[in-house]
Amino acid sequence: MDRTTTKSSAPPKPLDFLEFAAARGRHLIRTAYLLTGGDEYLAEDLVQESLARIYLKWRRISRLDNPAAYAQTTLVNAFLSHRRRRSSTERVTDHFTEVAAVAADPALRLTLLQALGELPAPDRAVLVLRYWEDRSVEETAAALRLSSTAVRSRSSRALARMRAALGEELEELSGS
Repeated sequence: MDRTTTKSSAPPKPLDFLEFAAARGRHLIRTAYLLTGGDEYLAEDLVQESLARIYLKWRRISRLDNPAAYAQTTLVNAFLSHRRRRSSTERVTDHFTEVAAVAADPALRLTLLQALGELPAPDRAVLVLRYWEDRSVEETAAALRLSSTAVRSRSSRALARMRAALGEELEELSGS
């Protein structure tokens, strides 16, 4: 009787939810920060809400080919849902006691975040997914449940709005 060990063709063990959340959490927060126009606290709330939704379905999600893409889509949907709620227009204060991290060019970053924050939520979502997340038109369309044509036209119009809003200010900040 031959007792050689053979590798089983069992499916790989699903990721543990805590491992997944630890590995993807910072990326989700960065994306949410951009979606919210720089609102750090709302970004954290959206990520927490998204992770809670994912946790409830984790057994099924962990078996997907790309659970990270599912998490990104859940985050974008949570952001868009939040924007539809009445309470999303409430602003407690515009003064934060915490100091922001120093970026390479804080003035340019703040100007771009402000311009991004002035866009309608669906346009902002398209720009963040297309240019920050570096998703293809088709991936963005699938995540937002839009057609590829709608993604192209929305991104074109949103970029034109940002250029118009920034105008000469962008040239001054970028040194062009």
